[in-house]
Amino acid sequence: MDRPPLPQPQLDPTPITFDQYDAYTPEKLELWNGFYNYGGQNLTGFHLAVLANMGLRKAVRNVPLSLWLEAIQELALQNSKLNFDSEMGEAMLNRLNRGLEDLQSVIEYLEEES
Repeated sequence: MDRPPLPQPQLDPTPITFDQYDAYTPEKLELWNGFYNYGGQNLTGFHLAVLANMGLRKAVRNVPLSLWLEAIQELALQNSKLNFDSEMGEAMLNRLNRGLEDLQSVIEYLEEES
């Protein structure tokens, strides 16, 4: 049976199809050692469906910005294009690091004021 495409979270709440619900929502969520689980099933589709229904704007409001930035930084730095093997890769890595430093300063300011 073909699985439907994974839900694609957007900035605002987005509906999922019944086929996506059926394919990606576990019949019974279980709690194992403090984590959602369902017999080793990959829960990526379920997580994406929840984020789609919630909308990314709302999801972001529920977690400190500094944690979002940390996650984005880790993901970006894992990209093999950002390296010192090429002039462009080195330039982009330096640019990313400067941008992350600037964003971290803004986030620290915003989190201090709230």
